[in-house]
Amino acid sequence: MSALTQFNVSQTFNVPAHPGLEVPGYSDPTHPNIPPLKSNYVFRHRLLGDVLAFLHHSAGDGLFLCGPTGSGKSTLISQIAARLNWPVQSVTCHGRLEFQSLIGQFVLVNGSTEFVHGPLAVAARDGHILILNELDMMDPAEVAGLNDIIEGQPLVIAENGGEVIHPHPQFRLIATGNSLGSGDTTGLYQGVLRQNLAFMDRFRVIHVDYPDPEAEKEMLQAAVPSLPEEIVSRMLSVAGEVRRLFMGSDSEAGQLTVTMSTRTLVRWATLAATFKGAPNVFEYSLNQALTARAEAEQREAIHRIAADVFGDYWQSSNC
Repeated sequence: MSALTQFNVSQTFNVPAHPGLEVPGYSDPTHPNIPPLKSNYVFRHRLLGDVLAFLHHSAGDGLFLCGPTGSGKSTLISQIAARLNWPVQSVTCHGRLEFQSLIGQFVLVNGSTEFVHGPLAVAARDGHILILNELDMMDPAEVAGLNDIIEGQPLVIAENGGEVIHPHPQFRLIATGNSLGSGDTTGLYQGVLRQNLAFMDRFRVIHVDYPDPEAEKEMLQAAVPSLPEEIVSRMLSVAGEVRRLFMGSDSEAGQLTVTMSTRTLVRWATLAATFKGAPNVFEYSLNQALTARAEAEQREAIHRIAADVFGDYWQSSNC
């Protein structure tokens, strides 16, 4: 593992910050587990500050990022790690994932069995960030195995002769989920499980909502610079209305079962630029980006929203 170094926050993340503010990272940018850097990524200041505070000093906590699908939870962490040269072990959780899979297992290598450490063991041993995506889909009985390691207790691997791994000071455990660990109360995320209260008590929680329109505008313009500002603004308006109908309100359930995530919004813009010149380019690209997987009535409703917002542009072949 490379040596630790300090990174200037303002210069590293291209955000306004105190000139002397620094955060730790690693000096070696060549580690294969450092996430690919997206140079045009736009950081949201509050979220960036909260994550950097955790990376600087976890104080025996994990970090749980909660928010709707496609709001950029995992991307936020990976892009921070990419700029700090901080290697990442990433796992997508599911209902059949066992804690043992995170620790490691014996595999056949050149005719003999050999213990191969899993992502948790590697991250704890080498000071990586372990990202557990969709943690709230994992069986809470299996998740409970993480309790001690989050608090800094050693990881004991009985299957490997009682090997003891003392967590590296830079080891960080970060989880993402669409719920707050209390199960899905909306009916939108099948497979989400209610998690153990004692486990969730070990996490700091950050809510990651969709970016505000100005931030998303920057993202779209960075991803598809050829797209006119007028078209970007109309796409953002469509996204806002679709999200409103998806999320509903405190007193009323959402009317849509699909939503325009930031990821989908960027996909729509990219496809519109790709298919420039095709008939009804915005409708055609919206269908591929989102509505082809929606029920017929919902697809029609979303297209009506988009047609109203786009006006004369809706039938255009240029963007």
